[in-house]
Amino acid sequence: MWIGQGRKARRCYGFDEVSLVPGTVTINPEEVDISWEIDGKRYPVPIIAAAMDGVVDVRFAIEMGKLGGLAVLNLEGIQTRYEEPEEVLEKIARASSEQATELVQSIYLEPIKEKLISQRIEEIKKAGVPAVVSSIPQRAERFGKLAEEAGADIFVVQATVTTLRHISSQYKSLDFSRFCKQMKIPVIIGNCVTYKTALELLGTGTSGLLIGIGPGAACTTRGVLGIGVPQVTAICDCAAARDFYYKQKGEYIPIIADGGMVRGGDICKAFACGADAVMVGSAFARAKEAPGRGYHWGMATPHANLPRGTRIRVGTTGTLKEILFGPARLDDGSQNLVGALKTSMGNVGARNIREMQLTEIIIAPSIQTEGKVFQIQQKFMK
Repeated sequence: MWIGQGRKARRCYGFDEVSLVPGTVTINPEEVDISWEIDGKRYPVPIIAAAMDGVVDVRFAIEMGKLGGLAVLNLEGIQTRYEEPEEVLEKIARASSEQATELVQSIYLEPIKEKLISQRIEEIKKAGVPAVVSSIPQRAERFGKLAEEAGADIFVVQATVTTLRHISSQYKSLDFSRFCKQMKIPVIIGNCVTYKTALELLGTGTSGLLIGIGPGAACTTRGVLGIGVPQVTAICDCAAARDFYYKQKGEYIPIIADGGMVRGGDICKAFACGADAVMVGSAFARAKEAPGRGYHWGMATPHANLPRGTRIRVGTTGTLKEILFGPARLDDGSQNLVGALKTSMGNVGARNIREMQLTEIIIAPSIQTEGKVFQIQQKFMK
């Protein structure tokens, strides 16, 4: 549509603007299959904990693995910079709102210690659960090798915006195709939000793709840089790229919706838009097992020159098991995420994730407020 003289813009949609249509057949939620597959290995829970220092440490990764999910450990975070990360995390939790960003910036000036990369991965592997780790593209080759040697199961290369072609005269850019070929373990690449970029990245040999720029609760990228695409449109566009690539090459590469999902309903909509799995941060930051002590901060918060994240208080509401599987003690959709997904799938008549991706979606801007006059008056919702 026109937004000004000679200038057009495409209308895009976020989770709060759409709704899922119930199916003509319903299914017992206990009989739906929510498992997903990456690089030939199947996992029972399609919800991944994001590589954020307020969400995932060794203890959390182990607990998540025991519950059937995956948790990504940030190889450039507090866990690999400090021998005793608990003391540092306590400092962040005690800081005032005015001090928080500056404190986090100073904490991340401590150099990364390669021995701690190996040590943390080995600690996770000793518990008999998958070890998934991440780094930015500039450190991927070195850290990927270390992670592989330590026994990591999946390596994630993650940046605010990732493209196949990166131009720089100051440093050597990562050759994704060569990197994926060299690695002996699956590689997930992120983040992107467009059809063309997704299609190009799918051709690198990656095992998965992260979809989302700036929708996270603690991320300020959209405000600082003015970039991003609402998640409904981003997931749909990238799912179309995945499906086209599959038709062309006969290889199905899963896409993972990353960010913007706070409640069970958001997660259900992400799958209906085409996601094969989802990556969540703030919902898990509220777990008793999370290292942030009820606080959550964006991955780019420590940036020395242009922070693109903030520390937010999310509180501690329950155990990780309660957040994933219930019983829910809150009625806001932030707990029993697996139960919400199974129930939604049952109501739309989807027996598995692939069928959930075919769910009818409608544009419904009033879906959050229709008939909710008493909830709004009593401040249960805005």
